[in-house]
Amino acid sequence: MLFVFFFILALAAAAYGLEWLIQQPGSLTLEFAGNHIETSIPVAIGGLLALTAAVILVWAIVIALVRLPGRVAGGSRERRKAKGLDVISQGLIAVGSGDAARARKAAQLAEKLLPEEPLTQMLVAQAAQLSGDRATSAKAFHKMTLKPETKLLGLRGLHIEAKRREDAEAAAHFANAAHEIAPLPWAGSAVLEHLAAAGDWEKAREALEKSVSAKAIDLASAQKLRAVIETAMAVSREREHPHDALHLARQALKRRPGFVPAAVTAAQVLIRHGDYKQAAKLIEGVWTASPHPELAALYLEALPGESNSQRVARVEKLAKLASQAPASRHIVAEAALAARDFAKAREALAPLVAEGQHPSAHTCLLMAEIEDAENGQSGQVREWLARGSRAPRDPAWIADGVVSKHWLPMSPATGRLDAFEWKTPPHSAPQLAEEGRANIPAAFLAAPVEKPAALTAAPAETNA
Repeated sequence: MLFVFFFILALAAAAYGLEWLIQQPGSLTLEFAGNHIETSIPVAIGGLLALTAAVILVWAIVIALVRLPGRVAGGSRERRKAKGLDVISQGLIAVGSGDAARARKAAQLAEKLLPEEPLTQMLVAQAAQLSGDRATSAKAFHKMTLKPETKLLGLRGLHIEAKRREDAEAAAHFANAAHEIAPLPWAGSAVLEHLAAAGDWEKAREALEKSVSAKAIDLASAQKLRAVIETAMAVSREREHPHDALHLARQALKRRPGFVPAAVTAAQVLIRHGDYKQAAKLIEGVWTASPHPELAALYLEALPGESNSQRVARVEKLAKLASQAPASRHIVAEAALAARDFAKAREALAPLVAEGQHPSAHTCLLMAEIEDAENGQSGQVREWLARGSRAPRDPAWIADGVVSKHWLPMSPATGRLDAFEWKTPPHSAPQLAEEGRANIPAAFLAAPVEKPAALTAAPAETNA
C-alpha cells in the first residue's frame, strides 16, 4: 500500500515538474558543422531522452547478438544435463528393481551425456555390480577416488569389491585410507575387524578408541566392543600372563556385566591357580544374570575339597539365584547324581521333563544317566536316550548361522566382532569344526581348556 502511495506521489511530482518546465520561457541554440538549430527547452530535453533511449536500445541489441551463441550453447547444455539426470534417475531405479539390462543401458547413455557427473560413475558401478562385471565396477569406483568430493564413496566401493573377492589385505587398505580422511562408522568397523582377524588386539583397541573419540560409534556399542576385545586379550594371555588375563577379564565384566565369556575366562584363571573361593564368588556374582552351562561346570570345579553332600548344598544355593533357568536345574541334577541322591536329581529335572514340556537333548541325557546309575541298563535308559536323539538341540554359541561349542570374539563366516549369541540353533545350522577358520586367531582355535591337572598349584593373588 505504501509503494502505491509513493509511486503516485512521484508521478505527481514528475508531472508538476514537466508542466513547470514547459511554462518556462527560453530557447536552446546549437551550431554544429555550419548548421544552426534553435529549439525550445522542453523539445531539446525530449530529443535528448529519445536519443538516449535509442542508444540504449541499439546497445541492448548488440549485446544480445553477441551473447546469442553462448545462450544457445547454454540452453543445449542445460537440456543435455536435464536429460542426463533423467537417465541417471531411471538407471538407479533399474538398479533398485534388479533390471540389469536396463541399468547397463542407462549407464552407457549417462556416460555419453554426463561423463563428469559423480552420479554417473555411481550408476556405472552399481549397474556393473548388478551384472556381475567386477572389473567395470572397480574401474568406476577407482574414478571416484580421483575426485575429492567422491573419494570416500569410491573407497567404500573398492572396499566392498575387495571383500567380495575375499582380498582381506586390499579391503583393509581401502578402509584405512577412508578412515584417515574421515572417521566413518563403516571404515572404523572394517579396520577394527581386520586387526581383530589378525589377532592384533592392542591395535584393535586403539582403533576402537579413535572411533569413540571421533564419535563414529555410540558409547553403548563401544562398551560392548571393549568388553569383547578385552576378553579376547584375556584369552590370548591366559596361560603366559594369567595376572594380566584376570585383570582384563574382570575389566570386561565391569564394562559388560554378566558377559559370560569374560566370566568364564576369569574363573578359569582363578581355578587354574587354586583360588577356588574367588572363582566360586565370581560365578555366583554373574549367575543371576547369566546362568550358563560353562559357568556351571567351572563352579563344580571350584569345589574340589568339599564332600558330595556339601557340593549339592552349594549348587542348590547357586541355583536359587536363577531358579527357572535350565542350567540351574542341570547343575543341581549333576551334583545330586554325583552324590547318588537320585531323588533330588529327578526332582531338579522334574519341571523340564513334565508332561507338555519338550526337554532338550542334554536334559534327556541326564535322565538316562540317572536311570543307569540307579537301576542299571534298562528300558528307561534306552527310552531317554531315544528321546534325546529326537529332542530339541541345547543352546549354543551361534553367529551368522554357524554353531560353535565355545565363544569366539568374531564370526568365522563374516569376521564380524561380537557376533556370537547364546541361543538354540536351528537344525540346519552347520557346526564349526574344531580347527575353526583361518581368520580366527590361534588362541581361540585350540582345544577346550582342560581341567587343571594339578589343583595344588600355588594360588595367585586375588587382586591380580
